[in-house]
Amino acid sequence: MEFSNSQITKETDRLFKNLSKTNWSKSDCKIIAPITLEINKLKKEKDTIILTHSYMTPDLMYGIADFIGDSYGLSKLASETKAKTILFCSVYFMAETAKILNPKKTVIVPAIAGCSLAESITPEDVQNMRKKYPTAGIVCYVNTSAAVKAECDVCCTSSNALKIIEAMPQKKIIFLPDALMAKNLQPLTKKQLISWHGTCIVHEEFSPKTVDEIRIEYPNVKILAHTECNPAVIAKVDMAGGTEGMIKYIENTNTKKFMLVTECGLTDRIKVEYPNKQIVGSCALCPYMKKIMLKDVLQVLKSPRKDQIIDLPADVMKKAKKSLDRMVKIVEKSK
Repeated sequence: MEFSNSQITKETDRLFKNLSKTNWSKSDCKIIAPITLEINKLKKEKDTIILTHSYMTPDLMYGIADFIGDSYGLSKLASETKAKTILFCSVYFMAETAKILNPKKTVIVPAIAGCSLAESITPEDVQNMRKKYPTAGIVCYVNTSAAVKAECDVCCTSSNALKIIEAMPQKKIIFLPDALMAKNLQPLTKKQLISWHGTCIVHEEFSPKTVDEIRIEYPNVKILAHTECNPAVIAKVDMAGGTEGMIKYIENTNTKKFMLVTECGLTDRIKVEYPNKQIVGSCALCPYMKKIMLKDVLQVLKSPRKDQIIDLPADVMKKAKKSLDRMVKIVEKSK
């Protein structure tokens, strides 16, 4: 597509307004302006909504996204829109969840991006765990494939995991697949948690030493960590939770300085959306999330390949939806 100089200038200014807060220059914005213009034009023509996870790069979040958030929240939100197609800038399992909750809509992904947690377990692994512990309930973290969700009793997110575990009738709970999250949850419940060996390659890298060093350098800092981190890290922070929980904490706390022990995309989000807050310390990049680029979004919008269209077996869709529906029912009942 061809765009006039005035269109490019206007788009550059729009992009720079937000991206400058994450150290993008105006020349950087001018380079991507023709791409974001084309994507935003095409998505309207093709009746497509673009969902972007908080771990994406700033140009995706503030250049083309209709909504930014976590995987389950975005998938649920998509079901409330009239768009025929959902383009999910995320790792693959998140797009699968969107398809389960929006079975009549077309769901596409710009890149086939995996996840260390989702890839750590198979449906056969869940079946074997059920045989080994026949009296235990099975709770799976949302960071799992649709096929794994289909084999579990109920799904959960980082924010409602404890609530789901406590609502289960069984005394023993198999918690899949995050071993570190299971360790963080165990002290909070009297139920026996049986864990899997999956970990997030981003969050497992953070150490307690990093937290200690930041506290010395910034005495008044509030440190927030994702519950996918090691328990030794969680023990030293001011708040532990998921991405949306961290955002709410920052929004509702008068403190000005924060360290986010999580993926760098969330740090970029805070810099843009809460410019009066200061983020200190380091973050970590997710190699899976960062696989997705603007050029991939443009390509999938123009002509999606077969592997970029989410297509799940009917029986997997049905069983996985039961797992998600039960989670919603438990959460709604507890309100």
